[in-house]
Amino acid sequence: MSDVTTTDLYEVTMAMSYLREGMRAPATFSLFVRDLPPGRGFLVAAGLEPALDFLEGYQIERGDVEAFAEALHRPPEDLEPLRGLAFDGEVRAVPEGHVVFPGEPLLEVTAPLPQAQLVETYLLNQLCHQTAVASKAARCVLAAAGRPVVDFSLRRTHGPWAGLQAARLGALVGYAATSNVAAAVALGIPASGTMAHSYIEAFPSEEEAFRAFARTHPGPVTFLVDTYETDAGVSAAARVLKEIRRGPGCAIRLDSGDLADLARQARATLDATGLADVRIVASGGLDEYAVADLVRTGAPIDVYAVGTRVGVAADAPYLDAAYKLVEYAGRPVMKLSSAKVTAPGRKQVFRRDGQPDVIALRDEDPPSEAQPLLRTLMRDGRRTGARDRWQYARARLAHDVAALPPSARRIHDPEPPRPLRSRALDELTSRVREEIEGRFCPQRLGGIREWRAR
Repeated sequence: MSDVTTTDLYEVTMAMSYLREGMRAPATFSLFVRDLPPGRGFLVAAGLEPALDFLEGYQIERGDVEAFAEALHRPPEDLEPLRGLAFDGEVRAVPEGHVVFPGEPLLEVTAPLPQAQLVETYLLNQLCHQTAVASKAARCVLAAAGRPVVDFSLRRTHGPWAGLQAARLGALVGYAATSNVAAAVALGIPASGTMAHSYIEAFPSEEEAFRAFARTHPGPVTFLVDTYETDAGVSAAARVLKEIRRGPGCAIRLDSGDLADLARQARATLDATGLADVRIVASGGLDEYAVADLVRTGAPIDVYAVGTRVGVAADAPYLDAAYKLVEYAGRPVMKLSSAKVTAPGRKQVFRRDGQPDVIALRDEDPPSEAQPLLRTLMRDGRRTGARDRWQYARARLAHDVAALPPSARRIHDPEPPRPLRSRALDELTSRVREEIEGRFCPQRLGGIREWRAR
């Protein structure tokens, strides 16, 4: 059994029916977010690279067939038509790091219908979760206003794999480091860490704990100063830091209480002791809102460590995303369900700095000086180029965020820009809608035509 079984059961039941009915013509599915969560002025496209890894390795083997059969309470022979099925389609997608808005496809898959259907669940899982986390993490970088942000989320994320993703996404949006050793080593992200309160409690005094830590670690050290009484902890740290003379890079960490007030008191103590180069790190339940408030009040904090609230995207932990069929066998299709209408046809998104994005049909000519966002990243089931890297995505995001209006970058009450739709897309949508209503609800179509004639 492999990752191909990481899917909803109905993907399997539909694929089996498609195969039985001989429905193997090319199908295009579009993955997009319907609306932004509250408190978001933009989203950051993320999760594409692991999704492409999944598609490249997608092949249904004997163990997968047996797993499907067990779930369906059917003999494996009934599921044998699935065996050997591999993904050999095309993927056009927005590269990671680009800013995206509602209705804009993050990804479009074109493949034989059973293949394109079976990969739906995994693709939604990867892109939705990682886009949600990356979008919140990017807001932390904005809130910090140039001060370093560090990922401390691993212990509270929803599993080790989610922790690895959070560390990668933090690096992608501009974090300086991560506490996650596995992510640091695997992805080339700087590692960062200090000590826990338990370490301090294990020694007779804070001062002895700080000296012992410094003896073990010859480089710059960071001392956690709020295990007992913070003022006394800062003073003890200052005495030890003066003794060891480690130079630039040393710091103290505040993890609880009124961080703004404690940081001011700590800064005064450190400066009075001749330790103006010792930095102050803040942690403890921080997210972009708390960071923005601390920066606004002028708190003398040099580094922000964010964890739980960001690693699980606490205020917006999911996206209203969909993976919808937009074309089958060359025929554009759409959904007319109330509040969930989709736009037909393969699409492209055109972007110009200072102008709203335009959602258009794939083969439309771009507006003047506009650039297409969706690129062909996979053809015949294989990547069209080298693997993307988080460093490249980081550069894309920096460019896109700089081009956003200030109202979209606001931490509190942002106003997201709204993309436009091209005339050709609107015309296709109207035509397909009329064709569907003419077949399935002719009374409704007649009423619409009568209303238009008035």
